Amino acid sequence: MSEHTPDQPSTPINEPASTTAAPAASNIAQQRQRASQLAQGLRQELQKAVIGQTAVIDDVLTALIAGGHVLLEGVPGLGKTLLVRALARCFGGEFARIQFTPDLMPSDITGHAVYDLQSEQFKLRKGPIFTNLLLADEINRAPAKTQAALLEVMQERQVTLEGRPLAVPLPFMVLATQNPIEQEGTYPLPEAELDRFMLKLHMDYPEQHEELNMVRQVTRSPKADMLDVTPLRTLLQAKDVLIMQKIASDLPLDDQVLDYAVRLARATRSWPGLAIGAGPRASIALVRGARARALLRGGDFVLPDDIKGCALAVLRHRVRLSPELDIEGLTVDQVLLQLLDQVPAPRL
Repeated sequence: MSEHTPDQPSTPINEPASTTAAPAASNIAQQRQRASQLAQGLRQELQKAVIGQTAVIDDVLTALIAGGHVLLEGVPGLGKTLLVRALARCFGGEFARIQFTPDLMPSDITGHAVYDLQSEQFKLRKGPIFTNLLLADEINRAPAKTQAALLEVMQERQVTLEGRPLAVPLPFMVLATQNPIEQEGTYPLPEAELDRFMLKLHMDYPEQHEELNMVRQVTRSPKADMLDVTPLRTLLQAKDVLIMQKIASDLPLDDQVLDYAVRLARATRSWPGLAIGAGPRASIALVRGARARALLRGGDFVLPDDIKGCALAVLRHRVRLSPELDIEGLTVDQVLLQLLDQVPAPRL
């Protein structure tokens, strides 16, 4: 179910720049440049709706280009849902929203079989999970059994209903929001589900000038206390996202940069102060995220800084502090920043 009517789609990324056949390398460079421009245009459009939070916007776009899922954490009222709604407005594909509550059942997400009296047969009724962008709002308000309904689709891009595997449309991306787990009425996410999120992002309070700008805009809006996303332009279609993902995955990556990503993930497994380290999915996510960041900044190849730039978001939900550091009041991010400072990056 689409939340909006798409505007005229933008120029396809793979449309030739001219009728003259260009050399393969030149054509690839042109496609890469158009994909980067489209991603940067999408960033500018999102910034019209979401005041501040530029790093969070970049990380969400990184996950979109990398084909990963995002977990957005922050106290209520910071614009987590607004950001996802704004992204859906700029995207011409299908968008669905599920409000997670304690009484939500797994079948409310995936769908179920319904008996049809006319045909005297059971028919499958697909749930809202069959979409391109899925907003799992306040995901940690539902118990683990319901959260687990997302495990298969997040990893395999399919849902098994009545023993039949059914593919979801591509691209498929879960954007989940959650309140801090210390808040009343929340459930911690299972570790298997956390690991399937490519990035975990913290949305913090805006800066004073950003909050002033936000209050000024919202109080001018006729829609009570929310910003309107309808003026945002639809910049890309589902096929454009798939092309961007393919272009990003083909960006050149030096073996030293690949080794750096693996060393960072492996370092968490023996780092003082971390009781549990990150698994191989972290290494994969670091490389995929770095390629996406390189495309977003308009680069022709991946730099060590691209790996470092997404390391916190990739690693913070895949490691666990030792009880001693937890008692001392240190955070996971503080320990990971120490790790990033001490694991040497290659010089290209």
